[in-house]
Order: sequence, then structure tokens, then C-alpha cells
Amino acid sequence: MTRTHEHILADIRRLAPRITARAAEIEAGRRTPPDLLDSLKSIGVFRMFAPRSVGGMQLDLPRGLEIISALSRIDGSVAWNVMIGSVAGLFLPLMPRETYERIYRDGPDVIAAGSIQPAGTAEATPDGWRVSGRWPFASGCQHASWILGFCVVTKGGKPLPGPSGEPPLIRGVLLPAEQWQIEDSWYATGLRGTGSHHVRLKDQIVPAANFFDFPGGTSCVPGPLYQSLQHFLPLMHGAFDAGMAEGTLDELIQLANTDRQQFRAPSAMRESETFQYELGRVAADVRAARAYHEAQTANHWRHALAGTLSDEALLMQGMQMGTWVATTCVRVADACFTLAGGSAVYDSSPLQRRLRDLHTSAQHAMVHQRHYANVGKQLLSSAEANGEERALSMAV
Repeated sequence: MTRTHEHILADIRRLAPRITARAAEIEAGRRTPPDLLDSLKSIGVFRMFAPRSVGGMQLDLPRGLEIISALSRIDGSVAWNVMIGSVAGLFLPLMPRETYERIYRDGPDVIAAGSIQPAGTAEATPDGWRVSGRWPFASGCQHASWILGFCVVTKGGKPLPGPSGEPPLIRGVLLPAEQWQIEDSWYATGLRGTGSHHVRLKDQIVPAANFFDFPGGTSCVPGPLYQSLQHFLPLMHGAFDAGMAEGTLDELIQLANTDRQQFRAPSAMRESETFQYELGRVAADVRAARAYHEAQTANHWRHALAGTLSDEALLMQGMQMGTWVATTCVRVADACFTLAGGSAVYDSSPLQRRLRDLHTSAQHAMVHQRHYANVGKQLLSSAEANGEERALSMAV
């Protein structure tokens, strides 16, 4: 039977009670349990972005993001690991074709992990490239089959200039997971079950066939899904955050429907007009985050289909959306935690876990507040250029 995104969503709904029942185990173990990963792999979540040429599903981006959101509505850590692992299907086509085929020789369910921080160095030697570094936030590295990291390319220990003529030149390196050392470092505020440890390489000699360029690399696989990964990354983050916010609202409504009455409150939560008002206000934020994300995703995908996505303005729009959605979803988590009262402070409360997970997610570099400055600068430059164009047309 040919798998579709509807099949995956149906399987996720059936798997949801198992995931929810093991939330405490996932947190305590600081990783997604191997048997749950096997179940997720069997339903196809790690092949959804892999091309059909290697046995993948090659879902279009909006449908793939719907799957990420559905999982994040259930559990943050599990969804984060699926999001990171499934991105392999988009990163790996940047590898040379021969390497790419070797990666998928055993089937389409390839799970990759890694870090986008340029925390390593790569220097040419007669035998290949000597790579050393220590990379943080390698989510899912314990169950990955391949791990990637980004390196500053050096000569004589000094960074080489990049394409713009300024240092540093950065390239990605991808190696089988067994060649990396995993450092047990993931003791974090939120997303505790993601196993986002540091990974290390020390004086590893790496052949050129294991390097790739990003974001300027050329995909060895055709199609709109594989041509502009950097534009898609904030959309993936937004899908995760929006689903998490929806799940947070679900948890609060479920709590209120137990007829819980807080200490000294004159009525049960569900009967309180103040609670009803705040619930409606928070729900509006959740719907706004979802609508913004879906609109930006649809716009990006239209450009991807038309081959016009490689545009700085569209990249900035995606980053702006991702940052706003992340901030709004954090606000949702804060409000739901507060409305839940004292019961939310316990580790057993899913609301405190959602709060920690969303705050941790919002610390990611992809959705950092500084991106607003880049958007503002671009708006000012566009306005200035348009003004000059209008002045020139009037003079003519």
C-alpha cells in the first residue's frame, strides 16, 4: 500500500496514548525510547521528505509540516526529534551524488542529526580534510545513523575567506554516527527528551565526498522540495511551535473540564467568567499563530513550485513569521500555566512541561528576536529603493 500523509496522521492518532503515557519516562531518560522510535519509523515519519527515487514519500512541504504539528500537539520532545530527523531528507541531497546514494543504500528511513553552528574547523591535508570540533544541540544524535556539523575552513590555522571575500568560509561535514563522540551534556530546561547532546570530532581525516555547501549548495535531487532548504527551516520551527501551543490549550481545557476549583475561588474554573475570558483570548493567539504559519507556508510553497523561492526578501519573511509564532506560542504557554494555578507547578503537570519546552524552542537561533532587525533593515532599504525609482520616473 502506498503511504500518504493521511495514513501517517491516522497512525499518529493511534500512537498518541502510548506517547502521552510515557512522557515522564521520556523526560527522565532524556531521549525518545528506542521502541517508540521504531514505531514512528514504521509509520513513515522519517521518510516523508525523502525523495521517491530512494523509496521516500516526497510529501509536499505543507503536508509534511502538518505531520510535525500533529506530533508536537502530543509531545514536544518526540515531535522535535521527528522534525530534526526528517529534515535529513532535505539536507542530504546537498551531498555529492555518490555519497547520497551510499547514505540511502539500506532504504529511505535514514535519520540524521547534527548542529548548524560552525563549531568545528576543517583544514586540507594530503589525505583529505582534518576536522576537529565540538558541536552543541545535536538533537537525536543517540539514534541517528548519520551526524552533520559545520566547519570553518582554515589554512595554516587561519580562516579562509568566504564567497563575499570576508572570512570565514564555512562547509558542512557528514559522517556515519559511529565516527562521532557523543558527550553526555543535555541537562536542559525544556525539550529534555530530545537527547540534544554535544558531539565531537578530533583530528578526523574526512574525504571531500563527505562535505557539502550550505546554503549555497546545489541539490543532487530535482524538485521544489530540495532547492532552498534555508527558506524551509523557519517554517518547520513554526509548525512545531504552533502544534505545541494547540496542545497547551488542549491541556488547559481538559483541566478546566475536570470541574477543578482553585483555592479561595468562588466557582469552578469552567464557570468563572474571568477564566472564560482569558481562555478565549489565549485561543485567539493560538489561532493567529496557526493562520500566520499556514499563510506563510502556502506562499513559500507557491514560490518553490514556481522556482522563485531563492529570494532574500522571502527568507526574511519566513524568519519574521517563525520568530513571531515562537514568541506568541511562548505567551500562550505562560498564560495557560498561570490560569491552571498551583497544580501546574508539579512535574506531573503537562502544562509545566509545555511551558519549558516552548521557552526552550524559542531560544533557537532560527527564531531569535534579532531577526526582526534584519527584516526592518530590509523594509527600509526597499522603501528607499522604491522612492528613488518613483523620483526617477517622475523626472523622466
